[in-house]
Amino acid sequence: MKEGLDKKIPEVFPEECVYKVEENYSVFTGKNLPSFIKDWLVKKFTDEEETLDKQALLEYMEDFIPQRGSEKRLKGDLISSRNSRTVLARALIEPDVKKGIFRFSLPELGISFREGRVAQYLIEKHNELKGGEVWGVFTLVYSNDDKDAYIEIVEYAPFKPYDIDLDYFREGRKEFSLEEWVDLLIRSMEYNPDSFYGLEQKLLFLSRLLIFAEPRLNMIELAPKGTGKTYIFSNLSKYGWWVGGGIVTRAKMFYDISRNTFGFITKYDFVALDEIQTIKFSDENELKGAFKDYLEQGKFTVANVMGTSNAGVILLGNISLNQYMKPINNIYFSELPDFFHESALLDRFHGFIEGWNLPRMREDMKVRGYTLNMEYFTEVLHMLREKAEFAFIVDELLDVPRTADTRDVNAIKRLAAAYLRLLFPHVRQASDIDKKDFEIFCLNPAIEKRGIIRKQIHLIDPEYKEELPDIKVANYIF
Repeated sequence: MKEGLDKKIPEVFPEECVYKVEENYSVFTGKNLPSFIKDWLVKKFTDEEETLDKQALLEYMEDFIPQRGSEKRLKGDLISSRNSRTVLARALIEPDVKKGIFRFSLPELGISFREGRVAQYLIEKHNELKGGEVWGVFTLVYSNDDKDAYIEIVEYAPFKPYDIDLDYFREGRKEFSLEEWVDLLIRSMEYNPDSFYGLEQKLLFLSRLLIFAEPRLNMIELAPKGTGKTYIFSNLSKYGWWVGGGIVTRAKMFYDISRNTFGFITKYDFVALDEIQTIKFSDENELKGAFKDYLEQGKFTVANVMGTSNAGVILLGNISLNQYMKPINNIYFSELPDFFHESALLDRFHGFIEGWNLPRMREDMKVRGYTLNMEYFTEVLHMLREKAEFAFIVDELLDVPRTADTRDVNAIKRLAAAYLRLLFPHVRQASDIDKKDFEIFCLNPAIEKRGIIRKQIHLIDPEYKEELPDIKVANYIF
């Protein structure tokens, strides 16, 4: 299938694909760049014969992506020459309430919040500069007035190299069989699909993408170390926020009363709380209440301020396994911190990923061949979230008992819709998909992942029933 995909991907997505070989990416050694930036740069400097002009790429990075350790020289050039400098970088933005200005930092370039300001006219033009993390092309100048001296962003272009035609992507799906499409998705995650053990394991691996494509999907994954979960959630998309340990506060997550600013749950498609066993939660009762409201309704209230978001939440943690590579403790949630040892809170998570059934990372798992450019791929996933027809299709295809538990129903529907967006994005109405395909590849895995949540809650709180409602495909007989 490898040779077939290497021919078909550039035929169907000629401008949106990139040819990945490990040796081409060696030029990024020492550069702390996410995958979507690397892919864009490789594509930019690769000719029609798939030959990378490494020298041109290195010169571009020298000009626009200064190396770590060159911070003092960058600042010195700005101060001494008073000329502007343009960089492609990640910026963090936060408002300074006392002074009524917006400050920025460029962590990789050593520019701190104390040193950086955003020009007010840019704030009025670009809403994303009002707070949070942004990737873009920034023009910097040194400013010195009677009161202060600082580095200022005077020009900004968001890093969006593609004008996405979502219909084009959805129509392109029709050119691939399901197994080919699964392999394309895995390739686009930077993995070699041939290194997985069959379709079932591939689909389990793809379940990590569900929160990329489905709004307000809440998941839990426990897996042994070395299975790549951190890499996927911290590296693939600029629309996700990854937290790798430390302290999570209500102010950072939801709303900061002192600064009158909303937290990162309102700024991203998903929030990944990684190394969950090491994360500390401050003001636990208040934060837990905000979590419950948000996971249930997509809303939260802090100090009479109401916030809403469509961001999903995923908890990522390690789990201890026995010699047969199965969990030592049959109560999986015992591996979570005490903060989550409450059945009512856990019931608000829609599905569970059994990460111990995924392989540890090996050298042969690195992709080699054509893939979708990561920037294009994650933009498409971001846009698919906005398409309401997938939820409508799921509603039409399912037969739900009237006595079914509402949380179970909502969870299964969201998970099924997420699989539909990933695997069958070309579907526009219920009649476009074979009902058996929907049952096997969308409904059954949704039931399975919600069923794990239900069983695990029952083990810690017998008040919760283990059984799921008998949700079926409507009017369908094998």
